[in-house]
Amino acid sequence: MDKTVLRVTGAVVVAALAFAATLAGEGARLALGILIGLPSLALTIISRGQLGKSFAVLPEARELVTTGLYSKIQHPMYVFLDLFLVALIVVLDVPVLLLAWGILVAVQLLQVRREEKVLAAAFGVSYESYRSRTWF
Repeated sequence: MDKTVLRVTGAVVVAALAFAATLAGEGARLALGILIGLPSLALTIISRGQLGKSFAVLPEARELVTTGLYSKIQHPMYVFLDLFLVALIVVLDVPVLLLAWGILVAVQLLQVRREEKVLAAAFGVSYESYRSRTWF
């Protein structure tokens, strides 16, 4: 199955679960927010650190990072930032923000495509090999 389909399906499932969680009581929402939000925030920070000098707002091919979180997930900053934001939306109990989150995910998916093109052009077979053994 195409990775884009999996990415979109994953985002829809997360949004549906988050919406359902906003219907829970305040204590359950807070617990869920802490259980998902704090580790996600920590992993966002860790993934940014592991990216090091390869971090760029616009896609650039400085170095192919394939260690740490990047050894399993191609875009851990996006994944964990998105999970943190969903946890925050659940804790704050503002389900309408899931629409804004959905727009953010769509923008990130476009960014992922741009990044993948740049990395494939720069690193060729090495990038395709990395891509085949990682998720998202």
